Amino acid sequence: MLTIPLTKGSPEYAQIVEQIRLAVAREELKPGERLPPVRELAEQLGVNPSTAARAYRELEQAGVIETHGRRGTLVAQDRNVAGLRHYRETRLRGLAERAVVEALAQGFTPDEIEAALGLQLAAWRAQRGLHPAPSAARSPDRLSRFAGSHDLALEALWAQARLAHPQVAWDVSYVGSLDGLLALLHGEVSLAGAHILDEETGEYNLPILRRLFPGGQVCAITLAEREQGLIVAAGNPLGIRGLADGLSRLARGDLRFINRQPGSGTRTLLEHRLRLIGLTPATLARHERVAATHMAVATAVAQGHADAGLGLRAAAQALGLDFLPIATERYDLVCYMADRDQAPLAPLFDLLASAAFRGIIAQLSGYHATHTGEMRIAV
Repeated sequence: MLTIPLTKGSPEYAQIVEQIRLAVAREELKPGERLPPVRELAEQLGVNPSTAARAYRELEQAGVIETHGRRGTLVAQDRNVAGLRHYRETRLRGLAERAVVEALAQGFTPDEIEAALGLQLAAWRAQRGLHPAPSAARSPDRLSRFAGSHDLALEALWAQARLAHPQVAWDVSYVGSLDGLLALLHGEVSLAGAHILDEETGEYNLPILRRLFPGGQVCAITLAEREQGLIVAAGNPLGIRGLADGLSRLARGDLRFINRQPGSGTRTLLEHRLRLIGLTPATLARHERVAATHMAVATAVAQGHADAGLGLRAAAQALGLDFLPIATERYDLVCYMADRDQAPLAPLFDLLASAAFRGIIAQLSGYHATHTGEMRIAV
């Protein structure tokens, strides 16, 4: 079955086109392979049949698929392989550009960046397929340490943990999703928090976990699903119509924007949406201020220091601000399988899965507890 996860904020037909093109470019869909009929695809994705039909028309015009009457819709035999490869390479260059721009913004020279990238690639090649040291070999101090993305439900979890297990003093560091996973990889913490969107699949967290931790070494336990969107002043006085409108105004210099720190899942989501409307992360570099938490973003807008920022519905509501929804994302807590049943993680996960904590999540605006406590293994 063709899997195409859809998110809010960009046209559904465009997401279908993009993901099928990428699947063909990666050769996950082979020449001559049959695609679902329009109505079947529409039912599978929960979209209008006209949306699926428009996506297929664009793919056929681009030479990616072919329609053959009773044989149905097939991946083209004579598809434009060079064009598809160019499309995939363009995506890769966009990701590389992000890393280069962030390094330049921190004052590193092009030569330093080139050398660092080469060394990092060499290190990954050397480590590929190797497993980190077993749990007992890592620093015992890390067992009560957390690093990762900021989240309001997570703040509530820490409060409940302090009441239920006062003997455990969690050392919490909000450094962003990517830096949290790197801290887990390097054995500095036992628990990381992430909500990193994989642009090619539309899935949160598991794709990057498979790349960083091969062999099913880690598991992701869902904290909550939550609404991300554009936070603007009460009443939306600038009449911002959505993220694309806001980013276009920002590119012209008409809007003051507050961003999240590099490596945060919120910033990754924003840069993904930038690329969908034909802009690059460098567009923001000239104008942005940076905040470390969702509440800091909302506070900057409430105090008039910024016109808009990307953040959580709950943060906007807490300060009486307007909110323009963009996506519902999954926030996971990540740990090594070897640590999952050890203290203090096991009691924390029991607390997370409790009916009482799910009730707390239900009271947070824009949060959903449908998958709270659910464990997935990154294999």
